[in-house]
Amino acid sequence: QVHLVESEGGSVQAGESLRLSCTNSGRPLPPYGMGWFRQKPGEGREFVAGIDRDGGRTLYEDSLGGRFIISRDNSKNILYLQMYTLKPEDTAVYFCNAGTTLLFTTGAAGGYWGQGTQVTVSS
Repeated sequence: QVHLVESEGGSVQAGESLRLSCTNSGRPLPPYGMGWFRQKPGEGREFVAGIDRDGGRTLYEDSLGGRFIISRDNSKNILYLQMYTLKPEDTAVYFCNAGTTLLFTTGAAGGYWGQGTQVTVSS
């Protein structure tokens, strides 16, 4: 069984950076994409970024303005989300996701989810 686990998030000030990671401690994933979603307080879960199996293709939510970078290290079985210039509106629970090629083509979610990690950005 796939078991995605996000790293601990954190509380930062606006303008600071933070990197999230996600590991799969379960059985190896099929060669699908992986990605990140987030859920802001009182809102639904939204796509943030997706990446293909080899890291050559990425997709980002348009409003991020290039502040986030998704990457993966397949040798370590880790997915990353590097977040720069964080804003209070980035405050959310961030979820690791995997299981479909749509993650890096349309931003649709796969069937595997992590438990989520809280990121709080203060102004």
